Amino acid sequence: MNAFVVIPTYNERENIEQLIGEVLAQDAGIHVLVVDDNSPDGTGEVVDRLAATSDRVHVLHRAGKLGLGSAYREGFRLALEKGADYVVEMDADFSHDPATLPLFFARMETHDLVIGSRYLNGVSVVNWPLRRLMLSYFASVYTRAITGLTISDCTSGFKCFKRNVLEAIDLSQIKSDGYSFQIEMNYRCVEMGFRVGEIPIIFIDRHAGSSKMSKKIVREAVLMVWKLKLGSLFNRFLPTGRAS
Repeated sequence: MNAFVVIPTYNERENIEQLIGEVLAQDAGIHVLVVDDNSPDGTGEVVDRLAATSDRVHVLHRAGKLGLGSAYREGFRLALEKGADYVVEMDADFSHDPATLPLFFARMETHDLVIGSRYLNGVSVVNWPLRRLMLSYFASVYTRAITGLTISDCTSGFKCFKRNVLEAIDLSQIKSDGYSFQIEMNYRCVEMGFRVGEIPIIFIDRHAGSSKMSKKIVREAVLMVWKLKLGSLFNRFLPTGRAS
């Protein structure tokens, strides 16, 4: 197994060294790729130091805050260039438990995309304010209602892709961020016929730092589900229109 765990960072100095250590400890075939948006607190420099002593640690430095979606797109491309068989996306703040990674890889034997779900077995979220929890939960309900997806946690940011999935998706056409990015990637995978599964996770609120959620990200997600659905309907009927 050659797996790359892609971790976008912005001001995660307090977490990143311990997180990288715990991720690498899960399996000798795991690499960590940090995509740092020029963190003022020196997160990128910490990762540079770790990369200098381990060939399993990689860092992509970016000029500034360019968005979560673009961080994942660039990270995915670099991971593929480096020969990744599996590509994992996860947060830098320990809200995603590195010990869950072996469970992802086990499910990848029969699936192309595996999502870590906070809602597969009830609600498995710790330390979130009720308002944030309701926003996340009903975002998935809303997404399923509009798009027809059957995924219990449509906005989860903890997931694992097989290489061929990311090669098949035109990442240059994925323009969204935040919740919207997660929804769009899930939808494209289902649309293309890939096998999508879920495993239950426990999501724990941030150990350090502050939430990067914004009203813009929420609005983008609300509109994205309609763009996906209408785009799918348009493509479905387009061949008939051309034939006539």
